[in-house]
Amino acid sequence: MIDTIQLNFARCGDRGVIIRVGDHCHHDEHAIELERRLLELGFVEGAQVEMLHEGLFGRDPIAMKVDDMRVALRRHEAASLSVRLESVIAA
Repeated sequence: MIDTIQLNFARCGDRGVIIRVGDHCHHDEHAIELERRLLELGFVEGAQVEMLHEGLFGRDPIAMKVDDMRVALRRHEAASLSVRLESVIAA
């Protein structure tokens, strides 16, 4: 089973691959600007992500590893990213 979620629903320790950046809603200027900023930060399709930390109040902001760098985002910004989670096999 493949789990695809929006990144804002990820929990600490979750790992996956970005499969979609942005809402692809090209009539909303805010959505276009957010998508551009995320791409500039390295949130591109195929990038490996790992959730590292959640803030204390409302679990916001979140810190994650994107390929080889660490980035913090607000949860409403992370909602623009779709991630395919890696399945964890218990040994």
